Amino acid sequence: MCMTLGGRVSEEIFFERITTGAQDDLQKVTQSAYAQVVHYGMNDKVGNVSFEMPQPGDMVLDKPYSESTAQLIDQEVRKMIEQAHKHTTELLTKHKEDVNKVRIAMINHSTFFVIFINNFHEFMQVAERLLKQEILSRDDMIELLGSRPFPEKSTYEEFVEGTGSFEEDTSLPEGLKNWNESKESTTKTDSNSVQPPKNEQRL
Repeated sequence: MCMTLGGRVSEEIFFERITTGAQDDLQKVTQSAYAQVVHYGMNDKVGNVSFEMPQPGDMVLDKPYSESTAQLIDQEVRKMIEQAHKHTTELLTKHKEDVNKVRIAMINHSTFFVIFINNFHEFMQVAERLLKQEILSRDDMIELLGSRPFPEKSTYEEFVEGTGSFEEDTSLPEGLKNWNESKESTTKTDSNSVQPPKNEQRL
């Protein structure tokens, strides 16, 4: 939820105004919060209950719980989203300088903002990199921001090691080459490949 709220909170911190761009994120956060409370029983006050959630476009004529429970659900959902919003604000404020280095990458190509950057040299590094590549890779992020502050359990190279590649020989064994052909077609092919016996010489 905090990750999904990152766009809206970034608008509040860096632009000091909000736009309609976060509407989809807010919808996802709201659906996630309701699912946790209503469907998965992850709220202490509502309890270990699970109600069916309406799908988008469904007409809800009657809820499977009382009006008081509905009010409690709404209160807990709002509280959950507010807590996630507060925690996201604290995180982005704490790491504001790091976010400042890469926020240019989040700006839509068709939209332009007047951005105040404290470190112009770092801004130019990011801008030049984006002009060349249009996207920032994992290695680019490490180069700009440094390595993660905590050790990684495994590297990307270790994760993909031994999984094979396009250069690997993936040809089927002789007995499985025609596995996807019909039995009749395979039989016909086999019969055509049989050489007729040679005429035996009579004594």
